[in-house]
Amino acid sequence: MDAVRRAASRDDLDAVARAAFGNRRRLMGVSRLRGGSKKGVYRLVLDDDSTAVAYIWDASENYWPTTEAYTGRLADPFSPASGLDLFEAAHRRLGQLDIRTPRLLLADRSGSRYPADVAVVEDVPGDNLESLLRDDPSRAAPAMARLAEALSVMRRHLGPRFGKVALIDGGGSSEGTSCEQVVLDRAFDDLTEAAARDARLAASYDRLRSVLGDLAARVRKRSRHGLVHGELGPDHVLVDRNGQPVLIDIEGLMFFDVEWEHAFLRLRFGDHYAGLRSADLDEHRMTFYTPAMHLSLVAGPLRLLDGDFPDRDFMRGIVEHNLREALTFLPASRSGQHLT
Repeated sequence: MDAVRRAASRDDLDAVARAAFGNRRRLMGVSRLRGGSKKGVYRLVLDDDSTAVAYIWDASENYWPTTEAYTGRLADPFSPASGLDLFEAAHRRLGQLDIRTPRLLLADRSGSRYPADVAVVEDVPGDNLESLLRDDPSRAAPAMARLAEALSVMRRHLGPRFGKVALIDGGGSSEGTSCEQVVLDRAFDDLTEAAARDARLAASYDRLRSVLGDLAARVRKRSRHGLVHGELGPDHVLVDRNGQPVLIDIEGLMFFDVEWEHAFLRLRFGDHYAGLRSADLDEHRMTFYTPAMHLSLVAGPLRLLDGDFPDRDFMRGIVEHNLREALTFLPASRSGQHLT
Protein backbone atom coordinates (compact mmCIF):
# COMPACT_ATOMS: atom_id res chain seq x y z
CA MET A 1 0.00 0.00 0.00
CA ASP A 2 1.30 3.47 -0.85
CA ALA A 3 2.22 5.76 2.03
CA VAL A 4 -0.31 8.49 2.85
CA ARG A 5 0.68 11.67 1.01
CA ARG A 6 0.88 14.72 3.24
CA ALA A 7 2.96 17.78 2.51
CA ALA A 8 5.18 19.00 5.32
CA SER A 9 3.97 22.22 6.94
CA ARG A 10 5.70 25.17 8.58
CA ASP A 11 5.07 23.66 12.00
CA ASP A 12 6.54 20.33 10.85
CA LEU A 13 9.79 21.96 9.73
CA ASP A 14 10.13 24.66 12.39
CA ALA A 15 12.58 22.64 14.51
CA VAL A 16 14.60 21.77 11.40
CA ALA A 17 14.89 25.46 10.47
CA ARG A 18 15.96 26.39 14.02
CA ALA A 19 18.65 23.72 13.92
CA ALA A 20 19.91 25.06 10.60
CA PHE A 21 19.70 28.80 11.31
CA GLY A 22 19.49 29.25 15.08
CA ASN A 23 16.77 30.77 17.23
CA ARG A 24 17.30 34.33 15.99
CA ARG A 25 15.64 33.57 12.64
CA ARG A 26 12.07 32.35 12.33
CA LEU A 27 10.56 30.10 9.69
CA MET A 28 7.65 31.97 8.11
CA GLY A 29 6.54 29.71 5.26
CA VAL A 30 7.03 26.38 3.53
CA SER A 31 6.13 25.38 -0.03
CA ARG A 32 6.66 22.06 -1.79
CA LEU A 33 8.57 22.42 -5.05
CA ARG A 34 7.72 20.53 -8.23
CA GLY A 35 9.76 17.50 -9.18
CA GLY A 36 11.35 15.02 -6.88
CA SER A 37 9.82 11.55 -7.20
CA LYS A 38 11.97 9.96 -4.46
CA LYS A 39 12.21 12.76 -1.90
CA GLY A 40 10.27 15.83 -0.84
CA VAL A 41 11.78 19.18 -1.84
CA TYR A 42 10.55 22.24 0.09
CA ARG A 43 11.44 25.92 -0.03
CA LEU A 44 11.81 27.46 3.42
CA VAL A 45 11.11 31.20 3.77
CA LEU A 46 12.62 32.92 6.82
CA ASP A 47 11.62 36.16 8.56
CA ASP A 48 14.44 38.11 6.89
CA ASP A 49 13.10 37.03 3.46
CA SER A 50 16.04 34.69 2.91
CA THR A 51 15.28 31.19 1.69
CA ALA A 52 16.69 27.69 1.84
CA VAL A 53 15.64 24.28 0.55
CA ALA A 54 14.82 21.22 2.63
CA TYR A 55 15.12 17.65 1.33
CA ILE A 56 13.04 15.00 3.09
CA TRP A 57 13.64 11.29 2.52
CA ASP A 58 10.45 9.66 3.73
CA ALA A 59 8.11 6.97 2.39
CA SER A 60 5.31 9.53 2.11
CA GLU A 61 7.47 11.60 -0.26
CA ASN A 62 8.55 8.67 -2.46
CA TYR A 63 6.28 7.97 -5.44
CA TRP A 64 8.11 4.82 -6.54
CA PRO A 65 6.30 1.57 -5.71
CA THR A 66 8.09 -0.64 -3.21
CA THR A 67 8.17 -3.87 -5.17
CA GLU A 68 10.67 -6.70 -5.02
CA ALA A 69 12.00 -5.67 -8.44
CA TYR A 70 12.59 -2.14 -7.22
CA THR A 71 14.77 -2.55 -4.16
CA GLY A 72 17.36 -0.45 -2.43
CA ARG A 73 20.40 -2.76 -2.48
CA LEU A 74 23.41 -0.48 -2.39
CA ALA A 75 25.48 -3.12 -4.20
CA ASP A 76 23.21 -2.78 -7.26
CA PRO A 77 24.50 0.24 -9.24
CA PHE A 78 20.99 0.85 -10.56
CA SER A 79 19.13 0.50 -7.28
CA PRO A 80 17.04 3.53 -6.27
CA ALA A 81 19.32 6.52 -5.67
CA SER A 82 17.64 7.86 -2.57
CA GLY A 83 18.68 8.65 0.96
CA LEU A 84 20.72 10.99 3.11
CA ASP A 85 23.75 8.66 3.17
CA LEU A 86 23.96 8.69 -0.62
CA PHE A 87 23.42 12.44 -0.70
CA GLU A 88 26.17 13.19 1.81
CA ALA A 89 28.69 10.89 0.12
CA ALA A 90 27.97 12.46 -3.28
CA HIS A 91 28.06 16.00 -1.87
CA ARG A 92 31.41 15.31 -0.21
CA ARG A 93 32.95 13.82 -3.36
CA LEU A 94 31.80 16.62 -5.66
CA GLY A 95 33.05 19.18 -3.16
CA GLN A 96 36.49 17.58 -3.22
CA LEU A 97 36.51 18.13 -6.99
CA ASP A 98 35.31 21.76 -6.68
CA ILE A 99 32.15 20.91 -8.59
CA ARG A 100 29.37 23.20 -7.45
CA THR A 101 26.36 21.82 -5.60
CA PRO A 102 24.05 23.67 -3.19
CA ARG A 103 25.88 24.28 0.11
CA LEU A 104 24.85 21.82 2.79
CA LEU A 105 23.58 23.68 5.88
CA LEU A 106 22.19 20.79 7.94
CA ALA A 107 22.02 17.02 7.74
CA ASP A 108 19.81 15.42 10.39
CA ARG A 109 19.04 11.72 10.69
CA SER A 110 18.21 11.85 14.41
CA GLY A 111 14.43 11.84 13.95
CA SER A 112 14.13 14.30 16.84
CA ARG A 113 13.36 17.34 14.68
CA TYR A 114 11.47 15.58 11.88
CA PRO A 115 10.40 11.93 11.72
CA ALA A 116 12.60 11.19 8.68
CA ASP A 117 16.08 11.97 7.40
CA VAL A 118 16.28 15.59 6.32
CA ALA A 119 18.85 17.99 4.88
CA VAL A 120 18.77 21.75 4.47
CA VAL A 121 20.74 23.25 1.59
CA GLU A 122 21.34 26.60 -0.02
CA ASP A 123 18.52 27.87 -2.22
CA VAL A 124 20.26 28.73 -5.49
CA PRO A 125 18.44 31.68 -7.09
CA GLY A 126 17.89 31.77 -10.82
CA ASP A 127 16.75 29.43 -13.56
CA ASN A 128 17.74 25.88 -14.26
CA LEU A 129 19.74 25.12 -17.39
CA GLU A 130 16.72 23.63 -19.17
CA SER A 131 14.87 26.97 -18.90
CA LEU A 132 17.89 28.97 -20.01
CA LEU A 133 18.55 26.78 -23.05
CA ARG A 134 14.93 27.28 -24.08
CA ASP A 135 14.45 30.97 -23.23
CA ASP A 136 17.88 32.62 -23.16
CA PRO A 137 20.54 30.58 -25.02
CA SER A 138 23.11 33.39 -24.78
CA ARG A 139 23.01 33.26 -20.98
CA ALA A 140 23.07 29.46 -21.10
CA ALA A 141 26.27 29.31 -23.18
CA PRO A 142 28.76 30.11 -20.37
CA ALA A 143 27.04 27.64 -18.04
CA MET A 144 27.20 24.95 -20.72
CA ALA A 145 30.93 25.57 -21.16
CA ARG A 146 31.48 25.27 -17.41
CA LEU A 147 29.33 22.16 -17.26
CA ALA A 148 31.51 20.61 -19.97
CA GLU A 149 34.56 21.39 -17.82
CA ALA A 150 32.93 19.78 -14.78
CA LEU A 151 32.10 16.67 -16.79
CA SER A 152 35.71 16.50 -17.92
CA VAL A 153 36.89 16.63 -14.31
CA MET A 154 34.42 13.88 -13.38
CA ARG A 155 35.43 11.73 -16.34
CA ARG A 156 39.09 11.87 -15.32
CA HIS A 157 38.34 11.15 -11.65
CA LEU A 158 38.68 7.37 -11.62
CA GLY A 159 37.40 4.98 -8.99
CA PRO A 160 38.95 1.70 -7.87
CA ARG A 161 35.74 -0.16 -8.75
CA PHE A 162 32.38 0.67 -10.29
CA GLY A 163 29.44 1.46 -8.06
CA LYS A 164 27.77 4.18 -6.02
CA VAL A 165 30.18 6.54 -4.32
CA ALA A 166 28.77 5.76 -0.87
CA LEU A 167 29.44 2.05 -1.43
CA ILE A 168 32.95 2.52 -2.80
CA ASP A 169 33.89 5.01 -0.08
CA GLY A 170 32.84 2.39 2.46
CA GLY A 171 35.14 -0.20 0.91
CA GLY A 172 32.32 -2.13 -0.76
CA SER A 173 31.97 -3.64 -4.23
CA SER A 174 29.04 -3.67 -6.60
CA GLU A 175 27.27 -6.72 -7.93
CA GLY A 176 28.22 -7.74 -11.46
CA THR A 177 31.43 -8.43 -13.31
CA SER A 178 31.55 -5.25 -15.43
CA CYS A 179 29.57 -2.13 -16.26
CA GLU A 180 28.52 -3.54 -19.63
CA GLN A 181 27.29 -6.78 -18.03
CA VAL A 182 25.30 -4.85 -15.42
CA VAL A 183 23.75 -2.73 -18.17
CA LEU A 184 22.91 -5.80 -20.28
CA ASP A 185 21.25 -7.58 -17.36
CA ARG A 186 19.34 -4.43 -16.52
CA ALA A 187 18.27 -3.96 -20.15
CA PHE A 188 16.99 -7.54 -20.36
CA ASP A 189 14.99 -7.00 -17.16
CA ASP A 190 13.61 -3.69 -18.43
CA LEU A 191 12.66 -5.25 -21.76
CA THR A 192 10.88 -8.16 -20.07
CA GLU A 193 9.02 -5.84 -17.70
CA ALA A 194 8.00 -3.35 -20.38
CA ALA A 195 7.03 -6.04 -22.93
CA ALA A 196 4.51 -7.36 -20.40
CA ARG A 197 2.78 -3.97 -20.57
CA ASP A 198 3.07 -2.97 -24.23
CA ALA A 199 2.16 -5.07 -27.27
CA ARG A 200 4.73 -3.36 -29.52
CA LEU A 201 7.60 -4.44 -27.29
CA ALA A 202 6.06 -7.86 -26.78
CA ALA A 203 5.97 -8.39 -30.54
CA SER A 204 9.61 -7.31 -30.86
CA TYR A 205 10.90 -8.96 -27.68
CA ASP A 206 13.12 -11.65 -29.22
CA ARG A 207 14.59 -9.34 -31.84
CA LEU A 208 15.33 -6.58 -29.34
CA ARG A 209 16.92 -9.03 -26.94
CA SER A 210 19.13 -10.30 -29.77
CA VAL A 211 20.12 -6.74 -30.74
CA LEU A 212 21.09 -5.94 -27.16
CA GLY A 213 23.22 -9.07 -26.94
CA ASP A 214 24.94 -8.33 -30.25
CA LEU A 215 25.73 -4.72 -29.29
CA ALA A 216 27.05 -5.79 -25.88
CA ALA A 217 29.34 -8.37 -27.51
CA ARG A 218 31.14 -5.58 -29.40
CA VAL A 219 32.20 -3.85 -26.18
CA ARG A 220 35.77 -4.48 -25.05
CA LYS A 221 36.68 -5.04 -21.40
CA ARG A 222 37.60 -1.99 -19.33
CA SER A 223 38.89 -1.53 -15.80
CA ARG A 224 38.76 2.29 -15.53
CA HIS A 225 35.56 3.95 -14.34
CA GLY A 226 34.91 7.67 -14.17
CA LEU A 227 32.53 9.60 -11.95
CA VAL A 228 28.99 10.04 -13.32
CA HIS A 229 25.94 11.87 -11.99
CA GLY A 230 23.61 9.17 -13.27
CA GLU A 231 20.67 11.36 -14.30
CA LEU A 232 22.14 14.61 -15.52
CA GLY A 233 19.43 16.31 -17.49
CA PRO A 234 19.33 20.10 -17.89
CA ASP A 235 16.61 20.20 -15.23
CA HIS A 236 19.15 18.87 -12.73
CA VAL A 237 21.53 21.77 -13.34
CA LEU A 238 20.79 25.09 -11.67
CA VAL A 239 22.64 28.22 -12.78
CA ASP A 240 23.71 30.64 -10.05
CA ARG A 241 24.13 34.42 -10.28
CA ASN A 242 27.70 33.99 -11.51
CA GLY A 243 26.64 31.71 -14.36
CA GLN A 244 28.09 28.69 -12.59
CA PRO A 245 26.29 25.34 -13.07
CA VAL A 246 25.08 23.79 -9.80
CA LEU A 247 24.34 20.06 -9.83
CA ILE A 248 21.30 18.81 -7.91
CA ASP A 249 19.66 15.41 -7.36
CA ILE A 250 23.12 13.99 -6.84
CA GLU A 251 22.27 10.85 -4.85
CA GLY A 252 22.95 8.59 -7.86
CA LEU A 253 26.60 9.69 -8.14
CA MET A 254 28.73 6.65 -8.94
CA PHE A 255 31.84 5.36 -10.61
CA PHE A 256 30.77 3.83 -13.91
CA ASP A 257 31.35 3.96 -17.65
CA VAL A 258 31.09 7.61 -18.61
CA GLU A 259 29.36 6.51 -21.82
CA TRP A 260 26.31 5.66 -19.71
CA GLU A 261 26.19 9.30 -18.61
CA HIS A 262 26.73 10.53 -22.14
CA ALA A 263 23.96 8.34 -23.54
CA PHE A 264 21.63 10.15 -21.14
CA LEU A 265 23.17 13.57 -21.83
CA ARG A 266 22.68 13.10 -25.58
CA LEU A 267 19.08 12.12 -25.07
CA ARG A 268 18.22 14.96 -22.66
CA PHE A 269 20.25 17.82 -24.15
CA GLY A 270 19.37 17.03 -27.76
CA ASP A 271 20.80 19.61 -30.18
CA HIS A 272 22.77 21.20 -27.31
CA TYR A 273 24.68 17.99 -26.54
CA ALA A 274 27.53 18.74 -28.96
CA GLY A 275 29.00 21.21 -26.47
CA LEU A 276 29.20 18.52 -23.80
CA ARG A 277 30.49 15.63 -25.85
CA SER A 278 33.92 14.23 -25.08
CA ALA A 279 36.25 13.19 -27.91
CA ASP A 280 37.46 10.02 -26.19
CA LEU A 281 34.17 8.17 -25.74
CA ASP A 282 34.00 4.50 -26.74
CA GLU A 283 31.53 4.44 -29.62
CA HIS A 284 30.71 0.76 -29.15
CA ARG A 285 29.66 1.51 -25.59
CA MET A 286 27.65 4.55 -26.69
CA THR A 287 25.86 2.46 -29.32
CA PHE A 288 25.04 -0.30 -26.83
CA TYR A 289 24.10 1.99 -23.95
CA THR A 290 21.69 4.08 -26.03
CA PRO A 291 18.93 1.45 -26.55
CA ALA A 292 19.54 0.18 -23.01
CA MET A 293 18.93 3.72 -21.75
CA HIS A 294 15.74 4.00 -23.81
CA LEU A 295 14.42 0.74 -22.34
CA SER A 296 15.24 1.97 -18.85
CA LEU A 297 13.21 5.10 -19.60
CA VAL A 298 10.27 2.94 -20.65
CA ALA A 299 10.25 0.44 -17.79
CA GLY A 300 11.02 2.96 -15.05
CA PRO A 301 8.26 5.47 -15.84
CA LEU A 302 5.76 2.62 -16.34
CA ARG A 303 6.69 1.42 -12.87
CA LEU A 304 6.23 4.93 -11.50
CA LEU A 305 2.78 5.14 -13.12
CA ASP A 306 1.72 2.09 -11.09
CA GLY A 307 1.50 4.47 -8.15
CA ASP A 308 -0.04 7.90 -7.69
CA PHE A 309 2.65 10.03 -9.30
CA PRO A 310 0.81 13.29 -10.14
CA ASP A 311 2.29 14.42 -13.49
CA ARG A 312 1.01 11.40 -15.39
CA ASP A 313 0.76 12.85 -18.91
CA PHE A 314 4.38 13.98 -18.74
CA MET A 315 5.51 10.52 -17.63
CA ARG A 316 3.47 8.80 -20.35
CA GLY A 317 5.15 11.07 -22.88
CA ILE A 318 8.55 9.87 -21.68
CA VAL A 319 7.42 6.27 -22.06
CA GLU A 320 6.11 6.77 -25.59
CA HIS A 321 9.15 8.67 -26.85
CA ASN A 322 11.65 6.18 -25.50
CA LEU A 323 9.65 3.17 -26.64
CA ARG A 324 9.65 4.46 -30.21
CA GLU A 325 13.39 5.17 -30.01
CA ALA A 326 14.13 1.68 -28.69
CA LEU A 327 12.26 0.14 -31.62
CA THR A 328 14.47 2.00 -34.11
CA PHE A 329 17.29 -0.37 -33.13
CA LEU A 330 15.51 -3.32 -34.68
CA PRO A 331 17.44 -4.58 -37.74
CA ALA A 332 14.87 -3.40 -40.27
CA SER A 333 15.04 0.18 -39.01
CA ARG A 334 18.66 0.68 -38.03
CA SER A 335 20.21 3.90 -39.19
CA GLY A 336 23.66 5.39 -39.28
CA GLN A 337 22.91 7.73 -36.38
CA HIS A 338 22.57 4.72 -34.05
CA LEU A 339 25.24 2.37 -35.38
CA THR A 340 28.71 3.79 -35.76
